[in-house]
Amino acid sequence: MDEEYDVIVLGTGLKECILSGLLSVDGLKVLHMDRNEYYGGESTSLNLIQLWKRFRGSDKPPAQLGPSRDYNVDMIPKFMMANGTLVRTLIHTDVTKYLSFKAVDGSYVFNKGKIHKVPATDMEALKSPLMGLFEKRRARKFFIYVQNYDESDPKTHEGLDLTRVTTKEFISKFGLDDNTVDFIGHALALHRDDRYLNEPALDTVKRIKLYEESLARFQGGSPYIYPLYGLGELPQAFARLSAVYGGTYMLNKLECKVEFDMEGKACGVTSEGETARCKKVVCDPSYLPNKVRKVGKVARAIAIMSHPIPNTDESHSAQVILPQKQLGRKSDMYLFCCSYSHNVAPKGKFIAFVSTEAETDRPEVELKPGIDLLGPVDELFFETYDIYEPVNEPSLDNCFISTSYDATTHFESTVMDVLSMYTMITGKTLDLSVDLSAASAAEE
Repeated sequence: MDEEYDVIVLGTGLKECILSGLLSVDGLKVLHMDRNEYYGGESTSLNLIQLWKRFRGSDKPPAQLGPSRDYNVDMIPKFMMANGTLVRTLIHTDVTKYLSFKAVDGSYVFNKGKIHKVPATDMEALKSPLMGLFEKRRARKFFIYVQNYDESDPKTHEGLDLTRVTTKEFISKFGLDDNTVDFIGHALALHRDDRYLNEPALDTVKRIKLYEESLARFQGGSPYIYPLYGLGELPQAFARLSAVYGGTYMLNKLECKVEFDMEGKACGVTSEGETARCKKVVCDPSYLPNKVRKVGKVARAIAIMSHPIPNTDESHSAQVILPQKQLGRKSDMYLFCCSYSHNVAPKGKFIAFVSTEAETDRPEVELKPGIDLLGPVDELFFETYDIYEPVNEPSLDNCFISTSYDATTHFESTVMDVLSMYTMITGKTLDLSVDLSAASAAEE
């Protein structure tokens, strides 16, 4: 291996594969290695036998669950906003030609012990049982303001400077009650906790607009889309893209060790006695444990069921957000459900996930409010994993380390991490102002 690469990427998680694809398209010479023999790293999808092996050791899955190969169970379950950054990245790189997507049926919020559809427009607000009559009128005014808001047109601001006004002050101008604020902040703007209330309102307004634009793209029941056969398809699609542009892939490379020069800068990777040289290293936290710190933990339950989540209008795929305040917690809980309609389970089977940022060491107890909403389950698995973030200075050591995947069931935070790493590596900002109508060909 006496070639020199611009970048060596370690790990085939989704973040690493997207970066590898983007850098290859930019003309950089990329070598991509993984100690595993499969694509996807932490964000892989497992068939039934692999799932059993991971959670139940030597046990065999029961025959009544159907063929193992019909299952694609995501280890990091997330939907994509139809108008969001990940979809724009897929279109920008033309990766859409390797994938097929289908809209997600429903988007819901847990409020006062019940599941409700999330109203996202002034018309939906008027029909929603989440609010009384007067509250509906106030909410309608709020949604009309957000729909009309244009950052570059002061006439639409009605005298408010959203870069200075906090979200709390902004929302109070419409007189909305705490329950309404709760679902707007958590189920539409997709904030993970209540810190956003004291931050400038512009971010929240942009997030709600993204939700509405995503919803409008499919005229469906939710703003989300999801790939057929699960998320394991995404890393492989970006790997294909990288290969088309000259990237080299090596799986099953044991003990990938990053080498540093006298100045402490990454200069290569050694595996099986051979060293490949490079100028920069990109990796997930597991490859450079001494350059990351633990910042939290995710608790997750995976359920195999023979029915959709109750009270979600028989949706074959859905997200339910349980805002922290409704549960007396510090952070939100998320329900994610997909099924045979997205080719991730045999006919008649549904896969549901309940996830949250762990606040205790007892996932079974902590996830109970979400699990209670699932109805009867055929099988239930629990896991927790640590979240790490980098503490190094990439300009000093040439190491670009991704942050672990969070508990959210949508991709916005994941892609922001990738794009900031891309900018640090290349000095460029990726232009994602693409024509989204061009993507329709790739969607079902």
